Amino acid sequence: MVPAATILLLWTWTLASFTDGLDNGLALTPPMGWLAWQRYRCITDCETYPDDCVNEKLFMQAADLLVSEGYAELGYKYVIVDDCWLAKNRSADGKLAADPIRFPSGIKALSDYVHGKGLKFGLYEDWGTKTCAGYPGVLGHEELDAKTFAEWDVDYVKLDGCYSNVRKMDKGYPEFGRHLNNTGRPMVYSCSWPAYQEEKGMLINYASMAKHCNLWRNYDDIDDSWESMIKIADYFAQKQEFWAKYAGPGHWNDPDMLLIGNFGLTYDQSKTQMAIWAVLAAPLLMSNKLKEIRPEFKEILQNKEIIKVNQDALGIQGTRVFRDKGIDIWSRPIEPVYSGYYSYAVAFVSRRVDGAPYPYNITLEDLNLTNPNGYKVINLFGKERDLSCTFSPNSTLKVRVIPSGVVFLKIKSIYPGDQENSIQSCEEYNKKYFYK
Repeated sequence: MVPAATILLLWTWTLASFTDGLDNGLALTPPMGWLAWQRYRCITDCETYPDDCVNEKLFMQAADLLVSEGYAELGYKYVIVDDCWLAKNRSADGKLAADPIRFPSGIKALSDYVHGKGLKFGLYEDWGTKTCAGYPGVLGHEELDAKTFAEWDVDYVKLDGCYSNVRKMDKGYPEFGRHLNNTGRPMVYSCSWPAYQEEKGMLINYASMAKHCNLWRNYDDIDDSWESMIKIADYFAQKQEFWAKYAGPGHWNDPDMLLIGNFGLTYDQSKTQMAIWAVLAAPLLMSNKLKEIRPEFKEILQNKEIIKVNQDALGIQGTRVFRDKGIDIWSRPIEPVYSGYYSYAVAFVSRRVDGAPYPYNITLEDLNLTNPNGYKVINLFGKERDLSCTFSPNSTLKVRVIPSGVVFLKIKSIYPGDQENSIQSCEEYNKKYFYK
């Protein structure tokens, strides 16, 4: 177990995070939306794969479904085109151009369509001579391309880092951000420079990144598997003492896309990703086939209380605070804050492989929850065990977690004089476990 003093110090560092992010006033909470890459990659054979091809129809349909299926009203606002949208060559006047067969209407028309649905439009490029799939990159055309994005009414730019000089990214990415700002159009700026420098074992200037980027990819691309997802979560935990302090309103660490609704995660593993990403204050960018998501997975993605945790206005990135008996405990300070005592979102994640639900007990005090007025505990995934009674700091919190599953709780700090504070203690209720 990690000592409580270490947990407190870590959260203190987090609260002292940078507040001078990219000067565009955007991404004050983690961006939410839909991004094509993980599910659709670079499928350009529209004749063989008409429903999975990267073309304008795919993104128009995504915009339609974000609205009609209720995602947009919950905050999933961005429709983001990833790699492989480009023509193989620039136009005669040196401008970027969309593939004329797959995007016959052009990017401005697609952007207009997305905006017509009340959504935001995002576009991929690469700070290199080519994108990762071999299409034209922005290197040598930075100012022109930024102006082109503005002309197309782009709201979000994802800038990758293939075919580039990794050692020059510290200068190149901020420079492109300045070009975006100089257009006068507000565009969320998603950088990839730490992922490439991390791979090379370089010392990364996160202070500069927090100043010049709205969000940044820290690590490898996520693949559609539990192994990939939990590997990224573990790496974030390994680096958390350094990374977490740079996250906050306007600038976020990005562990990559949500896999929920695809092939690689079970129902309970999907809940685990949603919980960890909420604790990490991660962007919630789905990459799935929206029209085929089963209801139980859609319910996870549309869990209003968990979205509230992810979008918490304090903007504090949570951390993994304990590893004990095969249970990982992730915790994040959130609102409401009463008398200086934070509320918390706490995820109990099972790494056990013994095939049975595992009971785990811990006091609130051991979780560094010390409000003498007590706490109300709400099970964010459960339909039961949303108790109206009060847990004191020395109360034992009991959970029961299935393998690769999660119990995700909101532990709400109580203000002196709250009606809740007069409700009887939870001790007599705490005879069962919070489960699933």
